[in-house]
Amino acid sequence: MPAALLSVSDKTGLAAFARGLKRLGYELFATGSTLQVIQAAALDVRPVSDLTGFPEMMDGRIKTLHPGVHAGILARRDRPEHLAALADHGLREIDLVCVNLYPFVDTVLRPDVTFEQAVEQIDIGGPAMIRAAAKNHQSVVVVVRPQRYSEVLAALNERTLDDQARRRLAAEAYAHTSAYDAWIAAYLRREGGNGFPSEITITGLLAQPLKYGENEHQKAAFYRLGPDPGGLGGAEQVQGGPPGFNNIQDASAALQLVMDFDQPACAIVKHMNPCGLAVADELATAYRKAYEADKVSAFGGVVAVNRPLDRATTELIVQIVTHVVIAPEVMDEARDVLARRKTMVVLAAEPAREGLFDYDVRSVPGGLLVQDWDRARFDRASCKTVTRREPTEEEWAQLRLAWTAVKHVKSNAIVLFRDGAAVGVGAGQMSRVEAVQLAVNRAGGRARGAVLASDAFFPFPDGLELGVRAGVTAVVQPGGSMRDADVVAAADAAGIAMVVTGVRHFKH
Repeated sequence: MPAALLSVSDKTGLAAFARGLKRLGYELFATGSTLQVIQAAALDVRPVSDLTGFPEMMDGRIKTLHPGVHAGILARRDRPEHLAALADHGLREIDLVCVNLYPFVDTVLRPDVTFEQAVEQIDIGGPAMIRAAAKNHQSVVVVVRPQRYSEVLAALNERTLDDQARRRLAAEAYAHTSAYDAWIAAYLRREGGNGFPSEITITGLLAQPLKYGENEHQKAAFYRLGPDPGGLGGAEQVQGGPPGFNNIQDASAALQLVMDFDQPACAIVKHMNPCGLAVADELATAYRKAYEADKVSAFGGVVAVNRPLDRATTELIVQIVTHVVIAPEVMDEARDVLARRKTMVVLAAEPAREGLFDYDVRSVPGGLLVQDWDRARFDRASCKTVTRREPTEEEWAQLRLAWTAVKHVKSNAIVLFRDGAAVGVGAGQMSRVEAVQLAVNRAGGRARGAVLASDAFFPFPDGLELGVRAGVTAVVQPGGSMRDADVVAAADAAGIAMVVTGVRHFKH
C-alpha cells in the first residue's frame, strides 16, 4: 500500500485531497493540526509518530526530523541497497509528500508582530521534507500548493503522472522553499541592520500570465511582491480585459507620479512619461488641465489620479480612448460611466507599501542593479536661491510642482509648469538643450510665465537661455555644474529667479 505524508499550514482543500488519496489506496500519515482536520473528515489517518517511533516534542519543533520520515522519502526505488536498508531498520517507503510551510509571511506582515513570534514561524521540518521529496521526485510525488490537488489526483488516477509532470512539481516545490527562505532572509536583514547583502533573492507570486511582453514575440508574466504589497501588485481590477506588459509599466509610472502630490492630481502617461499632469482643488479640473496640456498624446494613454475616482472626472475621461485608468478607489457613481468603455482597464490601487523587498531593481544581461527608491521630495528650506531675484510666492508654488513632476520624467528631463499644470515636457533626450526645446515647443504660448524644472544641472547656459526666450520666469535645478556661475549669470541677465536643490533626479 502506498503511503502519503501530509503536513500543511494552509488547510484549503485538505479533506477532499485526503479523501481522494484514500480512494486511490494510500495510507495516510499526518502531523498535528493536519491530522486533526483529516480525522474530523472521518478518514483513517495515522500520526507521524507511527513512522518515527518518537513523539513530537519542543512545542512541535521536532516531529518529522527523523530517519523514519526522511529515509522513507529519500530511498531510491531503483537501488536495492536503499530498499534493503529500509527493511533492515523496519522503515517504510513514503510515496507522496504534501507539505506547505508555516505562515511566516503572514506573520511578519502583521504590524504588531514581535521578533520572537516571527522566529517561531520559521519552518524547519517542512522545507526539509519538501526538498527531500523534490530531490527524489522520480519516486515521490511532492505537492506544495492546494491548487495542484485535483490535478495530482486526476493524474494518479489515470496513471499519467510521468517524469515530466513530476519534475514540474519538484521545480514548484524548490521555488516554494526558495521563496520562503527569501522572506526569512529579508526579514532578518531588516531587523539586523541596513546595507546590501552579499547575496540577494527577491521573490514574487505569480499574479497573472500576460498575453505578451513589450512586443508580441516576447513572453511575459506579472508577479506581485507578497500577498498584499499595495501598488500594482495589490490592485483590484474593476473592469476591462487583462492588462498587458506595457499597460502595467505605464500604470506604475502614472501611479507613482500622482502619489507624490498632496493636492488632487491627475497624470496622463504614454511610454512611461507624462504627457499631461495637473493639480487642482477638484479632480475633474485636474484631469481637464492635464488633458489640455497635450491633447494629441493623451489619446490612448494611461490616466492616474490620487483621489477616489468620481463621476464628474470619469465623464471627462471616457470622452477619448484611454487604455488604463488607475485610482486609489473607484466610487460607485463612476462605474456605470466607465462601463461605456467596456474594454478600458480600470484598476483600484493604493500606493505600494514599504515591504521587505523594498528595492528598485533593474535587470541587465548577467546581473541585477539594485537601489533604494527615489523618495526625495521638494524641500524649500534646503533650497538655495542663487540669482539676485528671489522667486515670488506663486513661483515657489509652481517650482514645487515642477520639481515633483520632473523626478518622474525620463532623463534628460525638462518640465514647464504654469497655473498648476505641466504645459510642456521634454523627456528622454540625449541633449539637455533638446529636452528644453521639446518642452517649450509643446508649451507654445503657455511657456510665457511658466517655471522650468530640470532633473540635473545645466552644463552650459544654452538650455536655460532657450527657456528664457520662451518666457520662463523661474527655474529649479540641482546645481553642481562646473559652469554654474555662467548659468546663474545668464539667469541674472534675463531677470529670472533660479533655485538650486542640491539633489538630482536622473531617471533612466
